[in-house]
Amino acid sequence: MTSPAITIHPDGTLARTARLMNANHLRRLPVVDSDGKLIGIVSRRDLLSVFLRPDAEIAHQVREILAEVLPGESTGVEVVVRNGVVKLTGSPELSADSDIIQVAVRLTWDVDGVVDVVNEVGPGAASVAAAG
Repeated sequence: MTSPAITIHPDGTLARTARLMNANHLRRLPVVDSDGKLIGIVSRRDLLSVFLRPDAEIAHQVREILAEVLPGESTGVEVVVRNGVVKLTGSPELSADSDIIQVAVRLTWDVDGVVDVVNEVGPGAASVAAAG
């Protein structure tokens, strides 16, 4: 056991939690509130379970995000997910501003189980580097 204890707050990102556990060779990480009171424990299994989500579930959630974010119909954007990698292709039926597409891509990164996002939507679209 380390002293002082290595902990994380409940608003810690999945990536930060994984890095902290890996860097310190931890199997479990206490989650504490702002007063330092224990409110839970994150295990390696908890972290890995996020990445074991079926591709079909990920694709469904990404399509929901696109429907909410893109103006008009988002049916011109195809979502394909394979092994957690989301590939967005095509173009929206209404000409969407590239900033809106980038917002959709960033929101896609927040979907549990997404390990990479490839954006090929519209003219000049490029792969988006790993965020996290």
